Amino acid sequence: MHRTAHLDTFARDHLPPPDQWPELIFDLPELQFPERLNCAWELLDRWVETGQGDRTCVIGAGAGAGGDSGEAGIRWTYAELQAEANRIANVLVQDLGVVPGNRVLLRGANTPQLAACWFAVMKAGAIAVATMPLLRAKELVQVIDKAQVTHALCDAALAQELETARAQCPVLTRVCLFRSDAADGLEARAERQSARFDNVDTASDDCALIAFTSGTTGQPKGTMHFHRDVLAICRCWPVHCLRARADDVFIGSPPLAFTFGLGGLLLFPLSVGAAAVLLEKASPELLLPAIAKHRATVCFTAPTSYRAMAAALTAASKGSVQGGSVDLSSLRKCVSAGEALPAATRQLWKDTTGIELIDGIGATEMLHIFISHTEETARPGATGRPVPGYRACVVDDEGREVPRGTVGKLAVQGPTGCRYLADERQAKYVRQGWNLTGDAYLVDADGYFVYQARTDDMIISGGYNIAGPEVESALLAHPAVAECAVVGVPDDERGQLVKAFVVLKPGAAGADDEAALVKAMQDFVKATIAPYKYPRAIEFRASLPRTETGKLQRFRLREA
Repeated sequence: MHRTAHLDTFARDHLPPPDQWPELIFDLPELQFPERLNCAWELLDRWVETGQGDRTCVIGAGAGAGGDSGEAGIRWTYAELQAEANRIANVLVQDLGVVPGNRVLLRGANTPQLAACWFAVMKAGAIAVATMPLLRAKELVQVIDKAQVTHALCDAALAQELETARAQCPVLTRVCLFRSDAADGLEARAERQSARFDNVDTASDDCALIAFTSGTTGQPKGTMHFHRDVLAICRCWPVHCLRARADDVFIGSPPLAFTFGLGGLLLFPLSVGAAAVLLEKASPELLLPAIAKHRATVCFTAPTSYRAMAAALTAASKGSVQGGSVDLSSLRKCVSAGEALPAATRQLWKDTTGIELIDGIGATEMLHIFISHTEETARPGATGRPVPGYRACVVDDEGREVPRGTVGKLAVQGPTGCRYLADERQAKYVRQGWNLTGDAYLVDADGYFVYQARTDDMIISGGYNIAGPEVESALLAHPAVAECAVVGVPDDERGQLVKAFVVLKPGAAGADDEAALVKAMQDFVKATIAPYKYPRAIEFRASLPRTETGKLQRFRLREA
């Protein structure tokens, strides 16, 4: 490993043992990285340095219909984003005492301000720990404790849950709010700082971000990615499969706290000098008019959203909804990821818009997409082939490659790979130098990888990863619940639905009105953990299937 620039060596000290790392591959010429590397220079500063700082970089579209929030929108050039990131980096270092290697929690919806905060953390040589805006205090506590987060930059609108979590986390010493009028808010502090900042001379293998994924136990896993990893994902899938241009305008729904969103809506557009529209809210009914308003050319969202948008476009064309048709003539590329893309959804979107979806599978552990295709090589029902820079195969339980047409475990290698933060689950994810993603696949006769299912208890619903045991834990706190089990069940629109099987306590209040009790339990879960994790279906049972030793048999519930 190279000489670190981190004065706080927590991240490097808690990397997995070297013999538990996956084999890393840097076969492509563009994946030969220097020892010293700060990804902020490559993605942001170099455009200014080469005289292209006046190009539009990020657009803040707001939260309302069509992307309007009722306030003046933000439209920053590369030079303006650089200046804002530099001021915030100065705030981090001079006002808040951040030193290289400190973990800085980022909490906010997709906005230019959040993008500036992310780059400021990179420039300061700290480590970004981005969190979903919907996370509750309980979940934030887990992240803060696991990563030993010392500082936080938080949107003022989302401060309450963080303050609740902070009371339980003495390690979190400094919190600064942005999009705030307060005298000690980030904007006021930044105004007093210089627009110049000398990036910390980080090593290419210094940790740049810790991205959290829940896993199947509900205990979050922190995946550690280096500065070189950030650039590696920009030089593989986007170059060979997406093939974006500098005049493109990116838009989409995934939060920047998801690596799918971080790549698709910030890293990839900036890597080619393009522009990104950052929507605070991007439900299908808001995403469609925003595409039209901003003349977006590249869209990133989940299959569920494409299906809903196709239905809305069809209804509008028939005059069955108000507002008339939406002009999507600017749109030229659409990317689907976050969950398996059904062949019917691919065809529906193509019939509606004429655009062939680019499908891909990625993982938080791998940082972004590693199997995909181009529009020309798309095949209904198949994810695609390994992205240049990566290799993949399907193996059995012993790690032996299985014949084509045989279902097995997906194994991947490339320039990125799984490095969990101080987590014994590293040994399960990485075996014999391969990353085992937890997906069941087969390879067809033409070498296309075809998704079958998840190999663990993770539920993927509407593009979100949801751990069944975490939902169970929330439900078990309800006064009427004696036992419960949560599984994913197939659903045409969302891919999977979160379904709970509940055994009520004897004499439980409200048991005589099942519909009201179901709603009460759903609301209870929404108030306990992130609302998108709530069980959309609840079935009451007298008992749950268990083994003789008392272990819950979730597979029997899925079969039912």
